[in-house]
Amino acid sequence: MGIAMQDVVQLNIMEEANVITGHNHLQDTMVEWVSVMEVPVENFVRKHEFVLTTGIGCADDPALFEKFVQDVIHSGASALTISTGRHILDVPERVVELAEASNFILIDIPWKVRFSDVIQEVIDAINRENEWERLKAEELRQQLTDCVLSGGSLKDILALLHQNIKIPVAISDQRQIVRANYEFDTEVIDVLNGHANGEIQKLDKPEVPLDEHPLYHHLDQYYVNDKTCYELSIFSNDKKQGYLLFEPEKPEDLSWLTMNALEHGLTACALYFLTENAIETTEIRLKDNFILDLAKEKQELTTKILSKGELLGYDLAKSYACIVGDFRTIDLEEHENDRSMQSSLHSLNYYVQKEITHASQQLNRKTMSTFDDGEVIIFIETDDFAYQENVNHFLDMVERRLHDQLTNLDFAWGVGFHRGDGNVFYESYQQARTALDIHTRQYGFGERTFFEETRVNRLLLMLTKDNQVVNHVQEILKPLVEYDQKRKTDLIQTFMTYQKYKGNVSQTARALNLHRQSLLYRLRNIEKLTKLSLVDADDSFLLEFSVRLWMLNQFKD
Repeated sequence: MGIAMQDVVQLNIMEEANVITGHNHLQDTMVEWVSVMEVPVENFVRKHEFVLTTGIGCADDPALFEKFVQDVIHSGASALTISTGRHILDVPERVVELAEASNFILIDIPWKVRFSDVIQEVIDAINRENEWERLKAEELRQQLTDCVLSGGSLKDILALLHQNIKIPVAISDQRQIVRANYEFDTEVIDVLNGHANGEIQKLDKPEVPLDEHPLYHHLDQYYVNDKTCYELSIFSNDKKQGYLLFEPEKPEDLSWLTMNALEHGLTACALYFLTENAIETTEIRLKDNFILDLAKEKQELTTKILSKGELLGYDLAKSYACIVGDFRTIDLEEHENDRSMQSSLHSLNYYVQKEITHASQQLNRKTMSTFDDGEVIIFIETDDFAYQENVNHFLDMVERRLHDQLTNLDFAWGVGFHRGDGNVFYESYQQARTALDIHTRQYGFGERTFFEETRVNRLLLMLTKDNQVVNHVQEILKPLVEYDQKRKTDLIQTFMTYQKYKGNVSQTARALNLHRQSLLYRLRNIEKLTKLSLVDADDSFLLEFSVRLWMLNQFKD
């Protein structure tokens, strides 16, 4: 992700810049960020960074300035731009020779050019490029998904993929049968599949331009008869279905955008193999029904149920926590009444299931998962007294990878863990669902909630069934709510933050980023509107109690 140095030097703000060294590397050198750096460099410059400097502190010390430039080069920076005319009148010849010997891009610009203007234009250019890449990758993902769901073939998938990455690609299944090929060298495939003789060398570490993309760690690179190719394994339903092969001319072709496209292609291939295998589809349906029955039907773990679970690959004798998740995307909201909603939902479910499987494999913990009416239900093997830590680690892995692959995705999770005998899975599910419902009513999406954390809210929910309580709360809060709506303020949140810090005005002001006097003005307003004193323990308790009930959204304002 980023832009080429060639694009940087062509920006309007760089019109008076002079490229001193590295002319031949402008097009191949990528810039991901821009910064201003002076002595010392230490570890403050990262790889692919466009560095600006005035050379302050080095004007009378050429050796120190040369050391500074050398440190910038060794940091992996993309280029160094020196503002000349004040601290550095001219770039020293020894510095130029150093940059040339290192094939490093060195630029000078006049002192009058403001660094803030350079930074703004470079960042704007990077952001435009990143946004274009994101939209392009998202468009390809949707095209590939629609291709599979509409009955397209593996050849159709490769055609879309090749159209976007311009790299020869092929798909070979587990039986070493080439299922689709788009300009990939057939001799290389035949040698890899054992259908022809040849030398195969697998590299311990594949040659890639960057190592930040998550897919790089799943790449295998081979040299086959002095030709090189890369391979990604296609997994579907916990089974390796085949391989996605591709032949870039050089490792630098595997850019962030290309890797995103390959990842979406890999997912589309996996989805295709999943839909192709009717037996596995039937097995999935059986597993889904079994997990739903465990979660939503009161039933003892009889020998019959334990045996059925064993046939489906589940060990129900282990301890399991239940995770219930709701998720939403802008795409689904925009197409709520569109036929494409169902296709998008199926696609999203598959991405979620893929990451559940990946996380369970990485953590070496058994999971059982299914989808029902827009919710995902997961039972994860856990330790009795460390289940919160186990669940948090698992969800961290799932969410991190999902956010890398899908844009505008928002989750909310509820977690339950019923200790003891009886309807263990049913009770755990009920706890998780309750925790999720309470949290989404009060705070919306974007968090995870454990059942143990909802004790107060569960008690408050019981009180909302009393009409007298509801009427009294409405009477107290109505002036506050109307004031907030009319003045576009947030007195209710101000009060809850004030309560969180136990009436400490300084801490509350810092948390709300308010001046102390502004906070005191708000607090006086709250007292005036509610006719309650915040220094009176009973009044303060009554107001917090009322706000907590109101935030549960159990009744109209």
